[in-house]
Amino acid sequence: MPLNRPALSLGAGPRGVQDARRWVVSTCHDIGRSDLVECAELGVSELVTNALLHATAPIQVRVRGTREHPRVEVRDGSRERPLLPTSAPDEEDDLLLTFGRGLSIVARCSDAWGAEIEVDGKTVWFAPAGTFAEDDGVTGLITGDEDPLNATPEDPVGVRIRGVPLDLYVAFQRHFRELRREVRLLALAHESDYPLAKDLSDLFGSLERQLREGIGPDQLESAAAEGVAETEVDMITSRESTRTMERFIEMLDLADEFCRQERLLSLARTQEQRDFQQWYLGEFVRQGRGEPPLAWIDASTGSDRQSTAS
Repeated sequence: MPLNRPALSLGAGPRGVQDARRWVVSTCHDIGRSDLVECAELGVSELVTNALLHATAPIQVRVRGTREHPRVEVRDGSRERPLLPTSAPDEEDDLLLTFGRGLSIVARCSDAWGAEIEVDGKTVWFAPAGTFAEDDGVTGLITGDEDPLNATPEDPVGVRIRGVPLDLYVAFQRHFRELRREVRLLALAHESDYPLAKDLSDLFGSLERQLREGIGPDQLESAAAEGVAETEVDMITSRESTRTMERFIEMLDLADEFCRQERLLSLARTQEQRDFQQWYLGEFVRQGRGEPPLAWIDASTGSDRQSTAS
């Protein structure tokens, strides 16, 4: 059964660490994983301490994954990438250090761990181990957003997206980021148990890189922030990305089936969300083949399907 409990929001100061520890310990007992309490408590203490010292609010703790493979996540508002530990400090230095050993300790109390950098912050996560490792532990992996590129892509193709309803676009972005993060962490922590998660994660990453190599997507983000109801946008992207979109549409349907089977935490899309996403992504496919733009209102009503750009 997937775990999708509401996040615990933390305040500043030592009280936040104490609250996180108690909450994670209680959650481990509630899901019948008392064997993970020691490592879960130690790991979350270190991550929350690091977040309070070096990151920005809001800071939240979640326990996700499944009962068999629970995952502790600490999210904060900073996009600064955490430094991966290089080696354990020697005994003399260990006596002098007060801070800075958090990730080394997390590496020793987890089966897998890493950080996911997103547009509005980061999530540092770990899968608690049953016992604390005597060696340096497992190697962490940092993934996620990089700075957008502004260069024109190779083999460019122009795409005009007409009449984008921004409420559905914002919901699509939220769903995509949640799903992308979930399959990426699932693939990193438990690839052998969920091999299709690796395929989904690789496709999502490839698609996102290709889209960010284009010119124009930030116009939709800006329009959404301004609160307008709908907009149009002209993009320049690569022809390769328009071909990738067709595969992406198929994989989103597969992800819905995973969600319905409770193998992923995200909810399956509503019919309206699915229709919108198929239209939005389908415009890249269609126009990459040289077909004219089709506005959302035409696609959603089924009328005037031969509409062309004015």
